[in-house]
Amino acid sequence: MNKRDYYDILGVSKNADEKEIKSAFRKLAKKYHPDVSKEPDAAEKFKEAQEAYAVLSDPTKRQQYDQFGHAAFDQMNGGAGFDFSDFDFSDIFSDLFGSNFGFGRGRSSSNRARRGADRVMRVRISFNEAVFGTKKTISTEIYDTCEECHGKGGKGEKTCPTCHGTGTVTTEQRTLFGSFMSRTTCSTCKGNGVTYSSSCSKCGGTGKIRRKVDLEVKVPAGVDTGNQLRMAGKGDAGVNGGPNGDLYLEFQVEDHPLFIRDDNDIYLELPITITDAVLGCKREIPTLEGNVKLVIPAGSHDGDKHRLKGKGIVGLHSGRHGNMYVILKIIVPDKLSRDQKKLFEQLAKTNLESGSEFNKINDYLKKNR
Repeated sequence: MNKRDYYDILGVSKNADEKEIKSAFRKLAKKYHPDVSKEPDAAEKFKEAQEAYAVLSDPTKRQQYDQFGHAAFDQMNGGAGFDFSDFDFSDIFSDLFGSNFGFGRGRSSSNRARRGADRVMRVRISFNEAVFGTKKTISTEIYDTCEECHGKGGKGEKTCPTCHGTGTVTTEQRTLFGSFMSRTTCSTCKGNGVTYSSSCSKCGGTGKIRRKVDLEVKVPAGVDTGNQLRMAGKGDAGVNGGPNGDLYLEFQVEDHPLFIRDDNDIYLELPITITDAVLGCKREIPTLEGNVKLVIPAGSHDGDKHRLKGKGIVGLHSGRHGNMYVILKIIVPDKLSRDQKKLFEQLAKTNLESGSEFNKINDYLKKNR
């Protein structure tokens, strides 16, 4: 079954900003949440909206989706895989349905293990590195777990005296209509259930430190500008023991001084003289695999295309080589020597204007004089 487009699910355009995306999801959540909706397919529509919002609200995942569609998260097709159930919707649900929404469902989600953030890094490579593949050492910075406090952000851990380790505070309100219970996130421990006697001096209480890492990368042959390579687990550290995020390398390939790339095909513009075009010739030309001899037949025209089968770039996924195309460009000399000019003048006195192309114009001129 084909999955619906995430933008269509939320009812927003592909240029929608973060505010529009959040607003669209809020409306759908309020309409289809299974705890409040009476519609028979509410649960399915709510889950669909959750998945769309989890992807489009994350800049990295949105970029991957815009480029590869659902395949970006389809592990069967080599995608990164994405479990939207790890996404924290608590802020939106609390805002929509009140802070006591879901009362009795357990401890605050702030204490659960969460996956670290993904990162995208642009890597500039040469034309030949992209064509043939290469190994590179790249340097990047990630947020890693603080070794001093082991990601906790402080020292001297103790159970929060306000919420007694639950992460939430329950209050009772008495009114003329009876008593009402409400639950809110504990302001003392911010929902963690524990407090610390002192903040970690190394990470400033964040639990993470910025660290430079060097990574060995094997760039596959055939990559092109915009292609991404996933390095699993090389992103930011997780929270509360959660796994690391991923690092995505986005390649930017430099131009070649001679070749122009079009997918897996390459093009070479070959300048030739007028005499080469008229009389024909053999020219040595460069290819990706070394120089070869190209036979240019007599009577060639400007823009003629010669195909060299299999002399292009190997496909990143297919493994098949593209083709190389040589485009002839006849160069008219700007200046002529005295001898060259005489030769052209002698040539001009001969009957060169024979042929159907010249006859069309000449016949037309004779009829319309």
